[in-house]
Amino acid sequence: MTSPENVLNVTAHDTDVVAQLIDALGDRVSTEPAALERARTDKSGHIAAGTPLAIVTALTVADVQRTMRIASRTGTPVVTRGAGTGLAGGAIADSGEIVLSTMAMDAILEISTDDELAVVEPGIINADLNAELAKQGLWFAPDPASRAISTVGGNIATNAGGLLCAKYGVTREAVSGLSVVLVDGSLLELGHRTVKGVTGLDLTALFIGSEGTLGVIVGATLRLRRLPTGERVTIGAYFPSVESAARAAAVISSSGLRPAIMELVDHQAMAGIAEYLAIESRAGSSYLLIQFDGSGAGVDADAAGAIVRSLGGDLELTTDTAEAERLFAVRRAFHPAMETRGTVLIEDVCVPRSALPAMFQAISDIEVRFGVTIPTVAHAGDGNLHPNFVFESDPEAENGVPDVIWAAADELFLAALRLGGTLTGEHGVGLLKRRWLGHELGGPQLELQRQIKGVFDPQGLLNPGKVF
Repeated sequence: MTSPENVLNVTAHDTDVVAQLIDALGDRVSTEPAALERARTDKSGHIAAGTPLAIVTALTVADVQRTMRIASRTGTPVVTRGAGTGLAGGAIADSGEIVLSTMAMDAILEISTDDELAVVEPGIINADLNAELAKQGLWFAPDPASRAISTVGGNIATNAGGLLCAKYGVTREAVSGLSVVLVDGSLLELGHRTVKGVTGLDLTALFIGSEGTLGVIVGATLRLRRLPTGERVTIGAYFPSVESAARAAAVISSSGLRPAIMELVDHQAMAGIAEYLAIESRAGSSYLLIQFDGSGAGVDADAAGAIVRSLGGDLELTTDTAEAERLFAVRRAFHPAMETRGTVLIEDVCVPRSALPAMFQAISDIEVRFGVTIPTVAHAGDGNLHPNFVFESDPEAENGVPDVIWAAADELFLAALRLGGTLTGEHGVGLLKRRWLGHELGGPQLELQRQIKGVFDPQGLLNPGKVF
């Protein structure tokens, strides 16, 4: 812990706030420069212009309440932060702000096999929770790519998705209740433990995906599933073009088949992954990875395989777990492979599944028009694409991102909207997509959402500058 007198470049107000935090929370308050520096950024690569006042590492709900009461009383902004794995700048802290970390609140409070639910604190890591649940034959279905390092609280704050959400749903479908501390320090218990419940407005759903702008999530009641049983059948298929692979994915979805996983990797992404993993790959080919599980998996896989072949795909099919893992390792290597090629801006748009071929064509057109490289993977089962802009960082540009990249991104977002899509499928709005929010929501809805935020946060202290 650093005393408030050792904090550089702060006002008397800031020094007083830090002193109050230390008085109330003791060694749970840090102003160590290295810790403050880490809180200025996340996995998006965006870096805040300034440095936050202090980091409060909450151990209990009471710690969160004390922090929020001090913040509310002194008019000090608060940025709630978990593992910092976000990709939209949603938990980045700037000058004059308190960072409220819930990482240390990581307990599993209850697991009920009878009711298929768990009650957890927000700092529990997604993969750690599932490791414990598996011992009882249970499973928390949301599976973002960051599941090994991201917190459940962060998953809830962004309504995270993942590879399995086309069949098993996103985070909103797996949360039935929340404990939330409001900006004034009061505690709300939202939702229920029952399978059904329609008493009053669904404030639980409102907080899921709110990106820390309405309150601080301090606990969650999660809906669980029994671990899938039966056969798993995995298909890996090469296609001569990304459009043909996208068309196959769209036809599989429209045929009524429901894969547990359906991932598409375009030809540029495949080339980078092959180089990164030092494996052979078919030049110029795109890759479609499909997995069926549960009853009827074999029959469904055969039907999907027939569609793949009819549209020019060359496939391999396996029921072997180790072989399936080898195929999935290709998909998981995408982000680290891209990072070896330059600076990466990871984007996240979603379109109706039938529009996947058109969206990939739009991405190809944007690459040509702007002279940029956009390797792309997609959760093809739900139409969620992750175009990655790979470029050489420009030290003269804001956060090193050249203007041409933002211009290309602007066109990409508008293309997704024209196809009936959305700006973000699972990463959230954060800082990086605020400027486009009005294009999707329209003026009246955007103003209504701002009014709703004002009800919960009249001083505008919660995660200021994000989303709204």
